[in-house]
Amino acid sequence: MAISQNSQQASQTISVPATDLGLAYQADIVVVGAGPAGFAAALKAARMGAKVVVVEKLDMPGGVHTSGLQGHAAEGIGGIHSELMERFADHGYIYRADASTHADWAGNPLSHYERRKEPGDDFIRLSFNAEGSGSVMSQMLHEAGVTALYDTRYVDCIVEDGAGDAAISAIIVENNSGRFAISGRIFIDGSGTGMLAASAGVPYVSGGGGQPEGADWDGVARPVPGGLLWTMHGVDLPALIRHQEQAKDPLLEKAIAEARAAGDIPEGLYRPAMKGKNVYASMYIGHPTLDMSPMAAPGTYCLWQNVPYELGLHMDESGEDNSFAMRLLRGYVDAEARFLKKYVPGFEQATIGNVGRYVGVRDGRHPIGEHVFSLEDARAGRVFRDAVTEPMVKPFYWDEFARYTFTVPYRSFLPKKVGNLLLSGASLSFTYETIFMVMRNFPWSTLTGEIAGFAAAQCIEKRIGPKELEWTVPYGPGG
Repeated sequence: MAISQNSQQASQTISVPATDLGLAYQADIVVVGAGPAGFAAALKAARMGAKVVVVEKLDMPGGVHTSGLQGHAAEGIGGIHSELMERFADHGYIYRADASTHADWAGNPLSHYERRKEPGDDFIRLSFNAEGSGSVMSQMLHEAGVTALYDTRYVDCIVEDGAGDAAISAIIVENNSGRFAISGRIFIDGSGTGMLAASAGVPYVSGGGGQPEGADWDGVARPVPGGLLWTMHGVDLPALIRHQEQAKDPLLEKAIAEARAAGDIPEGLYRPAMKGKNVYASMYIGHPTLDMSPMAAPGTYCLWQNVPYELGLHMDESGEDNSFAMRLLRGYVDAEARFLKKYVPGFEQATIGNVGRYVGVRDGRHPIGEHVFSLEDARAGRVFRDAVTEPMVKPFYWDEFARYTFTVPYRSFLPKKVGNLLLSGASLSFTYETIFMVMRNFPWSTLTGEIAGFAAAQCIEKRIGPKELEWTVPYGPGG
């Protein structure tokens, strides 16, 4: 059953008296959202001398990687991303798991990342402490002179028509001070869901799509489901592995069946995976077993709860869908924690640590830009004259992880119909088949934010709009 994207109340209207809003801040550059992309955009632009305001609905920067508990660390790719990894390490927030600390973890079917390895393989799994790292990111914005407004929700924007493209003159936000406006010359969408672009009138395609050939798909286009991450402390991994081996229950199927027969597992938890081959986002569409990864400290693991694919929820566009997902997944977290403690050795003393502050959206609005980057661009290995970086080599989930060498044009940062707005991160102009997994991870989102911030600051200095900026040289870590 699909949840309606529009509640019954939406068919009714109520008149709101016109009111004047206070103009609380005036900036060169205004960024909506302080996830990896919005954070990097604000930081880069401020370091280049621009006056920057960033609004963030949560209590720290980092988005799904901090407030959402993802915490996936990796080798730095240069620029702000490398700086972040170095700062997190200097503050003692990077945790390393490998074969010496997690024996028999490689190839374990309960592992989120290492399940495809062969037993006994070496591996390195790096994660960062989400709370501590978010605090570091907050301090970095402060050091750069960014005005960061936390616990502040974007409400709407004021758009003025022009001879060509329209222009955003201000955004409307709300926090403990009430509702007020923030004006700017250039705006950056770092929302991760294309929220600013959509409300400004940029055309977009709603999240969702099909499955590649070979998947046993019912033909209904749905978004890649969103997810809620949570942690458990006090997990005894050797005891868990002993149970898997001695009970001949590597996937915990016997334990799950026992709990289900006793009524201890609700419908939807441990739901079957889609059948067929080459299923797009297979790890998130079905959730047939425990899905975990070492994080932050010995005995602490991050676990995944994903929205059932069949529901087809659009959490980025529907408050009703979003609320439903929050309630549903928190219920799954409670049920899974109780199941693990009661039925699975190694979890007897485990406790819930943190639950992500929100359900992450993996597949939101796809704004339409001056160029929409497509799977065919990657397959053809296209190198654009306005490439934002040197050619990249990335595996594409849609094509069974085939590796392609390609570039992304600056035009994918430029939305149709609005002239003073830059896209970034998961809000770039990409198609459904290309944004997931490949082009929305922490390093890439941070880099695209840095590029958007660089472009915006250049425009402020040159007194031109983003679409007037000639991008001819790929961006390097030094800017």
